[in-house]
Order: sequence, then structure tokens, then C-alpha cells
Amino acid sequence: MRRNSIFMFFLTVFVITSCDSGRIYDEYIALPKSSWNKNNTVTFTFPIKDSIKKKNLFINLRNNKNYNYSNLFLITQMNFPDGQTIVDTLEYNMTDVTGKFLGKGITDVKENKLFYKENITFPKKGNYTLKIRQAMRKNGSVDGIEELEGISHVGFRIEKIQK
Repeated sequence: MRRNSIFMFFLTVFVITSCDSGRIYDEYIALPKSSWNKNNTVTFTFPIKDSIKKKNLFINLRNNKNYNYSNLFLITQMNFPDGQTIVDTLEYNMTDVTGKFLGKGITDVKENKLFYKENITFPKKGNYTLKIRQAMRKNGSVDGIEELEGISHVGFRIEKIQK
């Protein structure tokens, strides 16, 4: 009986790890109390060893029913090993036109895989840093939303382009 359990464990681990052959980098950071403070910059540092093959980059988010908006504004800052920096302001839809959350999941938590950059090559090998912060504002307000409730995790993923 114990042999079967050990075998099933290793089989499960093998299946889980082999099903994600496109993954180069994938990390999530949990936000305290499922709330994203406007001063909380989420930072990912990752190595790039291949400066030739094209890749897709994704920002992954987990949100729950406490997220009260149909969209999401983010500001990203990509720092290159040579000191170059690229800053982007991004907007993503979080609901469809009826107000139903987009993303995958059958519970109150939805997982969103949002394109950040498509079909790119990194110009240099080395360590890169991606910083992400929320930039949500209420209509007519200049100040950002202090605590953006309903975002529980922020992730970053790099995938090989599958042919």
C-alpha cells in the first residue's frame, strides 16, 4: 500500500511539472489582507540566460469578489542589467460588459493571465527587475485609491513561444 502511495506522489509531481514546459519564470507575491496599497510596489527579479529566443511576458493577478472595479490600471518599470529602464502604463479589463469577472476559477477567486509584452527578446543576458504598482483612481479624483481591495496575489510569468 505504501509503495502505491509513493508511486502516485511521484507520478503527480512529474505530471504537474511536465505540463508546464513553456515556463521560464513564474512567481506570485501575496498581498496582505487581499489589498494592494498604492505605495506597495511588487518587485520581481529574474535571470535571463537567453537573449535570442522570443518570449511572452504576463502579469498574473488573483482577485476576489471584493474587487469593485471593471478595469485595472498598472504602472510597470522594467530595469535591464545595463541600467536601461522602460516604464509602461497599462489598463486591463477585469469584467465583461455584464460585470462578470474575467479570469479562470470556479470559486470567488479568479486568476487572470494578462499579456504584458508579446513576442519579445531580451537584449542582454543577466538579472532584470520588474516593478508593478497599482494606479487606480476614482472618477474625478486626482489622488489614487489608497487601498485597492480584492487583489490577493500579483504574479509575473515568462513563457517560451510554442510553435
